[in-house]
Amino acid sequence: MKLIVTLFAALALAASAHGDALAAPSSDSQARSAQAKTKAAKAKAAAKAKPAKAKSSKARRTAAKAVPVAAAGAAVASVVDTDNEHVNFLEWQPVREFIDGMVAQHGFERAALETLFGQVRYIDTAVQLVKPAPPGKPKNWQAYSARFIEPIRIRAGVRFWEANAEALKRAEAAYGVPAEIIVGIIGIETIYGRDTGRFRVLDSLTTLAFAYPAAPNQAARQAFFRDELANTLVLARERGYDPFSLLGSFAGAVGLPQFMPSNILKYGVDFDNDGRVDLRGSSVDAIGSVANFLIQHGWNPEHRGPTAYAADVSPARAWESLLGLGLEATLKPEALRAAGVVTSTPLPAENLYGLIDLQNGAEPTEYWVANDNFYAITKYNRSYFYAMSVVDLGRAVRAARPE
Repeated sequence: MKLIVTLFAALALAASAHGDALAAPSSDSQARSAQAKTKAAKAKAAAKAKPAKAKSSKARRTAAKAVPVAAAGAAVASVVDTDNEHVNFLEWQPVREFIDGMVAQHGFERAALETLFGQVRYIDTAVQLVKPAPPGKPKNWQAYSARFIEPIRIRAGVRFWEANAEALKRAEAAYGVPAEIIVGIIGIETIYGRDTGRFRVLDSLTTLAFAYPAAPNQAARQAFFRDELANTLVLARERGYDPFSLLGSFAGAVGLPQFMPSNILKYGVDFDNDGRVDLRGSSVDAIGSVANFLIQHGWNPEHRGPTAYAADVSPARAWESLLGLGLEATLKPEALRAAGVVTSTPLPAENLYGLIDLQNGAEPTEYWVANDNFYAITKYNRSYFYAMSVVDLGRAVRAARPE
């Protein structure tokens, strides 16, 4: 570890950059399940990679004297290493090209990055978990919701709210995002910090950036993870800590709110005013950062009412053309009424809305009319199920709080 600490002491002298990404919930149970699957993808990915000329051992030994650097945040959980396998990523031509780009675009030292990537490990669990679900299984909103709106998470949410009431009140005043929405997001993401992920982010992102499994969107996803890998290196250099100390989900999301590294750089807030953004150890920073993310992604503080309204739809089905119009509110109330969509609560006429469907497998689908604030939550995770779970969990925690 002395080598890595020394390496990033040297890298801290170079310039910094910023990035952007979406966050996603972590799941240790999914990770443990995926660890039992085949690891054939490792050999296959390595076989496809084009080897590059190896550097001398002298070039791979960078820095002469170790300088202690504290990892950001509080004590972190032990890393998941049951399926970590050393792969010489330096032999992969795309990795060599990535290093070239980091040197040219961000001013990193080549030898330092070669030393770093010489110690990165391949994470088969990450590869297995990003594979699409088997086809044919119907979506089921009630089953999805039951995983999150349950007593353990609600009780943890009450404790979190009570412990952070001042910060939540301050975030609501500063950003206009209700406390229950912030509480809902952090609860869905990590059960209020209980499960922030135990994978080394550098390992996970490198694996997904260069060994993403075959899929129609493979190129786009690899590009996304390469951007996040670049931002991880920039983040570690900018904040002055060992990048291998950064632990997160199998997809590289970090801390209580599960921000991707680019989101930490772009939307992270030092809300406790201690001079640093710490999403792993500071619940106050996590609260401010979630609120900042939402306001930057379309949350409208002027909408004081519900984020979504239960709706009935006409048997004539003219409303079907209003589904799937993207993650934006674009419809006026009269357009919804004309298509046969009726809400029990009148919609404020000055706002725009969207029609969403929450499928329940063999049971009837639920229909809701959502406003800008609901769609702002979908920018955190591009799923109607996710956004509605955030709303429902926040409401349940608020109702369970002592009077």
